[in-house]
Amino acid sequence: MESKAIQGSCLCGAVHYKITKPIIFFKYCHCSRCQKNSGTAHAANILVKTDQFQWTQGEQGVTRFELPTAKFFCTAFCNTCGSNMPWKTKNEKYYLIPAGSLDEDPEASPSANVFWKYHAPWYKDVADLPKHEEES
Repeated sequence: MESKAIQGSCLCGAVHYKITKPIIFFKYCHCSRCQKNSGTAHAANILVKTDQFQWTQGEQGVTRFELPTAKFFCTAFCNTCGSNMPWKTKNEKYYLIPAGSLDEDPEASPSANVFWKYHAPWYKDVADLPKHEEES
């Protein structure tokens, strides 16, 4: 039985994709590259096999940037709105999915914080912060 597709897209709606389960991993990455790329304390990364990923709209509107000094890291983004988009690993076996670009619940949760020794010095665990339903 085929798994239900999980849809994803960019902020402006120009780019759409879908993934299917099983998810290989879902982790928070605290490396300095993920901090720079996400603009926050960590990236929320999901990994799936290449055959579990499909662009459904706007693939030509996605730019891939490979950091020349990185063995594995790269990034991709929508040319219109700049949203982080999925990217194929250099060995072409997997796609890394920025979890925030999903339109639906992947029915999975992060299993680990990786590269913790590089975490932002200002990072506070969200469990330690007050919670408000709307902006206060």
